[in-house]
This record gives sequence, structure tokens and C-alpha cells, in this order.
Amino acid sequence: MEAYFDNSATTRCNRLAAELMTHILLEDYGNPSSLHTKGMNAEQYIKKAKAQLAKILKVNEKEIVFTSGGTESNNMALLGAAYANRRAGKHIISTGIEHASVYQPLIFLEQQGFEVTYLSVDHEGRISLEELEQAVREDTILVSIMHVNNEIGTIQPIEEAAKRIKQKNPNTLFHVDAIQSFGKLRIYPSRMGIDLLSVSGHKIHGPKGIGFLYIRDKIKVQPIIYGGGQQKNMRSGTENVAGIAGLGLAAEELYRDFEEKIDKLYALRQYFIDGIQRLEGVTINGKLSREEAAAHVVSVSFAHIRAEVLLHALEERGIFVSTGSACSSNHPAISGTLKAIGVKPELLDATVRFSFSVDNTTEEADYVLETLAELLPALRRFRRF
Repeated sequence: MEAYFDNSATTRCNRLAAELMTHILLEDYGNPSSLHTKGMNAEQYIKKAKAQLAKILKVNEKEIVFTSGGTESNNMALLGAAYANRRAGKHIISTGIEHASVYQPLIFLEQQGFEVTYLSVDHEGRISLEELEQAVREDTILVSIMHVNNEIGTIQPIEEAAKRIKQKNPNTLFHVDAIQSFGKLRIYPSRMGIDLLSVSGHKIHGPKGIGFLYIRDKIKVQPIIYGGGQQKNMRSGTENVAGIAGLGLAAEELYRDFEEKIDKLYALRQYFIDGIQRLEGVTINGKLSREEAAAHVVSVSFAHIRAEVLLHALEERGIFVSTGSACSSNHPAISGTLKAIGVKPELLDATVRFSFSVDNTTEEADYVLETLAELLPALRRFRRF
């Protein structure tokens, strides 16, 4: 039996999306900038995908800019907003548990003379709204907060954060990294006070190499890629038509019967948590309640077992998990998120992330739990020698 529980790293591409992409690559392969029929046909796929995504988010189609994925979306939001608005100030606010595609651009901006305030989080990964409000200043041009943490699944109070930010400084832009929340939560940027929103295709059963950035109308963002002026000069380069179409269809499919799918995902998460809590020497990290935790992520620390050893032991049984974010490198490192929430030092290198999709089943969960019950005592005995 195989159990793929690493869906926060990537998901299996939706079959309909993959078939559509194949058709475009082999048949409707025109350049959307071309003036002939092939080009116009390609452009229609882009327009349809924009319409699909705009409908889900309840935004205007012109506010969607396609990118190569979540990393570029985050870079465009941070670098583009910072450079476009630096005359108003050079102060930025973020948190201590952001993805590398956010904190690395922030480090770069600090080197360019910007000042960054990093908010702390509690032992379950939530920011303090009071600390956020106090941090906003007259020269604060941008706040960037991850909606759902990719390692522990904690949901940040984004809507309330937006209210606090705008009450303190209406001109401060609010960027939300929604790479782990789009497809798992209902997100309405305009209603929620979000100015910039990053999304990645391969986290929602779309293809790799595609994503988008929502940019609220009238927001000033400087392009970070220059060239032929595609996408109204916001992101030059020939559009990835197949990827864009696949992303749009995958998102539409995922949000169809959405509440039913998410209820099923939360039920699977709770089933897995109930089972794993019966095992000896386990600690679950992050929030547990439905209101404060995403449906698809469970972070578990296993006392006296190295995470990488457990990962490969599970892999031999056809079970695929992660030791944390799969996007930083191929080499495991100690998680900054786990440090920030106060995980005990001896558990930092003993933590595994299980992440689910709507395709997973309770039978797969049972298989994982049964395998863990068998492996954990053996691995702990082995460690003693």
C-alpha cells in the first residue's frame, strides 16, 4: 500500500487539468502575443483562467498577475511593493515564521536600507494582534504575514490583522502568503482587507511552475521582471499558457463542493490526530481547533527518534512525509518555525510533517498509524545502541 502524506510539499495534478495542458501543448500551442488565430486561441485560455480565479476570490480579473509560482509571487509582492512605495517610508513588518521565499527577500531589502520588524508568535504559532498594531508606524509601507503556516498549519487572524493595520495606517499595504491556504480556506481579499495575495499552483492539484499574485487595483507595485511588457507590463515574458489553464481548472475543480471536501479533510485530520495521540512519546505542534488550524497539516515530534531516520523508514513502507518545508533545500535543517514556537531542543530534529489532500483516505491513515506503532519502538531501541 502507498500513502502520500506530503501534500504541503506538492500535490498530484488534477487529471482534468493535466489533460487540458496536454491538449494545449500539442494542439493550441500558439504564443498568446501573436496576432493570428493560434495566438488568439492561446490568449483565450489565459482569459478563462483569470475569470476562474477571480470568481473564486471575488475580485476583478485585471487584478490577477500570473507568475512562475509561489516564490516569484512572494518576491514580486515584497520587492515590488517596497521599491514602488519607498518614498513613503522604508519600514516593513513580518513574522518570525515566514517561508524562505518571504524572509530571504526581506533580508535582501534590509541590505538595501529597509527596516524590518519581525513579530513574535506564541507556542502554537499565532501572532499577537496587539504587537502588530503597536509595530505599525507612519513610515510602515508593507506588512507581510503568512495565512497558514506550511510546517504546523496554524491559521493567522488575517482579517483582524488587516483591520488593525489599516486603522493605524491606512496607507500601509498588506501582503498575505496564501500558498498553503488557497484551496483550503475561503479567501476574499477585497472583503478581508488584503492588498496583495500569493498563490502557487502545485499546492492545489495544479501544475508546478505556475502561480499568481493578486494585486488590488490602484496598488503601486514595481515589476521585477522586464522585457516584452506582457500582462500589462507587470510581468514580462511569454505566458505559460498550459500552466495557467491547468491552474485555473485545478482551482475551479477544488472549489467545487468546497465545504464538503474541507469537512472531509478536517475529519481525516482529526482521525489521524486521535490515532497518533495514542502512540507513546508523541507531541503535536501548533493549533488543534478547526478555527485556528488548517485541515491539511499535522506536525508531530517523536521523542528519541531522528526525523530523517523515521522519514526513510516510512518511505520503505510506501509512506511519504516531510521533515518540514520541502521548498528550502534538499538537505534538512533545523526549522525556524519550531524554534519560534518553543519546541524543546531535543525535539527540533525529531519532528515530521504529515500533510493531507482531498484524495487521502482513512484507510491510508490507518496504514500510517499501524506502521508507526510498529516502527517507533524498534527505532527507539536501535537508538540506544
